[in-house]
Amino acid sequence: MSIVAEAPNYLQVFSDGSVKRFAPEVAPTSEESSGGYKSKDMIIDPPKAITGRIFLPDIPGPCTSSLPVLVYFHGGGFCIGSTTWLGYHHFLGDFSVVSHSIVLSVDYRLAPEHRLPIAYDDCYSSLEWLCSQVSNEPWLKQADISRVFLSGDSAGGNIVHQVAIKAMRKETLRVKVKGLLLIHTFFGSEERTEKERADGATGYVAMNDMFWKLSIPDGSNRDYFGCNFEKQEVSEAEWREFPAVTVYVAGLDFLKERGVMYAKFLQRKEVKRVKLVETENKSHVFHVFHPKSGATCSLQRQMSEFMKNN
Repeated sequence: MSIVAEAPNYLQVFSDGSVKRFAPEVAPTSEESSGGYKSKDMIIDPPKAITGRIFLPDIPGPCTSSLPVLVYFHGGGFCIGSTTWLGYHHFLGDFSVVSHSIVLSVDYRLAPEHRLPIAYDDCYSSLEWLCSQVSNEPWLKQADISRVFLSGDSAGGNIVHQVAIKAMRKETLRVKVKGLLLIHTFFGSEERTEKERADGATGYVAMNDMFWKLSIPDGSNRDYFGCNFEKQEVSEAEWREFPAVTVYVAGLDFLKERGVMYAKFLQRKEVKRVKLVETENKSHVFHVFHPKSGATCSLQRQMSEFMKNN
């Protein structure tokens, strides 16, 4: 049995189809306040093993005011990652404090065992779960489902785009998605970009291609609608109804180019509010690897401001 795909220190896929994942340090939950928030894990869909972690900020005074909700989808090329990872836990817990929001971080099923569009469907189901639980779950009693925001990094940013489209088309969904916050988002296409063709790009391109090969449906290529956003059928009327979007990119991130392309694409489609924000001299998902850094604190403040203004 040989290794047919590998992301060192994170993932090995073997010739018999089996998968081995190597998780970095994980964070336990605490239903007692710690750092200004408390957290607990929830089961969203037991048969499908979709789970979530809720972060609830400490709010002084009586718990009568409603709070916006941020639904977050982790990155990892659709193949790795978890809301339990230490970096995500600290980033999202601290963000709930900064933004005075309830955060629901979703663990969806991973490829290659569960190829796209399964991650999209799993993450959309978290919105339906939110609707069903808002009147039953004590930790959600302050949740304002008319002010829901979707966010995610890398592959999670890609998921944000797809879940937003599905939510927009589902008239019976009681959740109102007010805005999207895509961080260092992961898109692609069969046609290489200028940066992907440049000298020194081979290793980055090969790793991205590997994750796409493991995650898109068998028989598809990188022009699959989930990879290449330009290939998805969305009407002009739907683009006009698309939520406000901020696309966050990092100056040293190989995926920066794709993020800029996505923002410009939305602007061409005349999406009402599109903003591009760059963090200079920082790498891909720096907020996960360095959740307490000054750059991460700045990102959290920018995201909080976006939520307040939408």
